Amino acid sequence: MLIRIFWLSFGLLSTGLAIAGAILPLLPTTPFLLLATYAFARSSKRLHTWLIEHKVFGSLIRNWQENGSIDRKTKIISVSVMFGLLAISWGLGVRPMILIIQAIVLMGSATFVLTRPGVPLRTI
Repeated sequence: MLIRIFWLSFGLLSTGLAIAGAILPLLPTTPFLLLATYAFARSSKRLHTWLIEHKVFGSLIRNWQENGSIDRKTKIISVSVMFGLLAISWGLGVRPMILIIQAIVLMGSATFVLTRPGVPLRTI
């Protein structure tokens, strides 16, 4: 019972961080959703099903669980947002050292996203 409470709490915390990541720049959403899915699979069938069947995030989670893949549209959006954030920082006159650090982190993130396989075509 204590382990179930731990996983449920961890899942709720991860979901909260994912929601914050959807709003705040540089805080990721997807890793926290994947952690929440993992935690809910061990604690709450109802919440796990809710995430897997979510109209926005469900297909992304299923693709990752089944194939470790990210669809093309999500890759384009992700990398575009990363580039946009860097451009905004540059436009706001952020100090060069901060820009360099931000660029390195975002390039690493973009590399990870772009090197994941695409969603395989389904055969009928």
